[in-house]
Amino acid sequence: MSHQKRWLCLIWLLACAASLHAQTALTSLRGTVTDPSGGTVPDATVVIENQASGLHITRTTDTNGAYEFAQIPPGQYKITVKMAGFAAQSKQAELLVNQPATINFAMSVQSANEVVEVSAAAQTLNMTDATIGNSVSNSTIEALPMEGRNVPDLLSLQPGVLYLGRQVNPDLDSRSGAVAGARSDQSNVTLDGVDNNDQRQGYAFNGVLRSTLDSVEEFRVTTTNSNAEDGRSSGAQVVLVTKSGTNNLHGSAYEYNRNAAAVANDTFLKAAELSNGLPNKPGALIRNTFGGSLGGPIKKDKLFFFLNYESQRTAENKPVTQTVPTASLRTGNVKYVDANGNVQTLCGPNFSTPGSCPNASPKNDLAAMDPNCTSAKTCPWGPGADPNVLADLNKYPLPNGFSSGDGLNTASFVFSAPNPITLNTYVAKADYVLSDRSRFFVRGILQGDRDSGPPQFPGEPSSFSLTNTSKGIAAGHTWTLRTTLSTTCVTGMFASSWTIPEREPRRTLISSESPRSVPRTAPHSWRSRSTTWWTTLRGSRESTPSSSAAIGA
Repeated sequence: MSHQKRWLCLIWLLACAASLHAQTALTSLRGTVTDPSGGTVPDATVVIENQASGLHITRTTDTNGAYEFAQIPPGQYKITVKMAGFAAQSKQAELLVNQPATINFAMSVQSANEVVEVSAAAQTLNMTDATIGNSVSNSTIEALPMEGRNVPDLLSLQPGVLYLGRQVNPDLDSRSGAVAGARSDQSNVTLDGVDNNDQRQGYAFNGVLRSTLDSVEEFRVTTTNSNAEDGRSSGAQVVLVTKSGTNNLHGSAYEYNRNAAAVANDTFLKAAELSNGLPNKPGALIRNTFGGSLGGPIKKDKLFFFLNYESQRTAENKPVTQTVPTASLRTGNVKYVDANGNVQTLCGPNFSTPGSCPNASPKNDLAAMDPNCTSAKTCPWGPGADPNVLADLNKYPLPNGFSSGDGLNTASFVFSAPNPITLNTYVAKADYVLSDRSRFFVRGILQGDRDSGPPQFPGEPSSFSLTNTSKGIAAGHTWTLRTTLSTTCVTGMFASSWTIPEREPRRTLISSESPRSVPRTAPHSWRSRSTTWWTTLRGSRESTPSSSAAIGA
């Protein structure tokens, strides 16, 4: 062997070894062939055929009557066994991803030209390893209703999975998505054998690249006792497989619509509306999901393609709660609770209304607390409340509830704010069958998402705008060298790319719960961050003065 060939073989072996840590998104089939007396039948011919793709593989049973098909694509197969002196026997079976199947055959002594067809689907039992989990076929994926049409959400239906619903903030509570006691961020999600984990947040039921319902052929969740080939983490092992084209041209077009016709109002928004004499009206909720898929042959039995596009347009309002100054604070009056639990008021200069400051003494408490403020250099606006701060406080809307704030100087302002979101997903895959021993695929996914955050207060522009153009590509080659030796090499990468506007620092007057931006003197600058494999977004915290500091001169 030449020096150059040795190097090529070494590179190939290293590439395959590097991919051993990830699931290969394949399956396997094995079993034994026996005669009517229960004895093994060696040298029997076993043929599996995927009629959709034309895949045709032949094996021969060994001296123990055993056969094995390692690393084959999941799908619907016809398994046929032939042996001289016995009637040929055929069974239909659906082989699911990462779920080794065992199908045994008991031959009958009949005419050689007779074929025994087993009409019922053969039971594919996993008698190979101790993994516990369920595989979900495409028919089940498309039949089950899913809010958001996110395929990994089906993980929540598996035994041993803790699911607390979508109302729980995963940044504050990581219990939702815990599997068999393992933390939610310990789940491992792969797509077509390539890592698809969100390294930045690690939320359960989510991958970096989105998988649409119409693009997923099937998936399996291993909840406990995962094999060494899974690795990476102690949680659930989620394996998804993208659809492939077949010898027949197939396509689909779909649209799903959800509106607010039967939606209940948010509790706090309802209370705020009723307290202001407004009708009990829930915020807008329109989710429109549409798309299409197309798959078929480029060259029959050899080259196939699959395409899918899906878009989700969400016109949704979300309840926003901001903390705003009360009417009393806007006039310069500061309330507090004394040691006896009684509410006291420190009155500002505008307390002239009779009874507005029943506990006040003297007339201007804030000014009296600052007797040394006499110089125009140190107190240009005089002692007491700063009139410029009071002017800023009066720019806030009046409170309409007490779900936030201290109830004395600050209270809540609840309103329904628009939060439009657009999600676009593009999926393309090509499969090439070089021979019955060699297969190759390449798959690409591109996302084009835009999330316009709700405004801080009614009438203001969106508080943020987030653009996601994450993309990924994967390629794999399966090569069967001989009956008992095969190798699969899968490689890929994804880039999580986010673009966010970098705004000038904002000044807040009341609390960190209610940021209020001041007029900007410079235009927005835009920042784009794209990192191969994963992206980390860093933010800066803003210091916020307290209410009393905001009032003082």
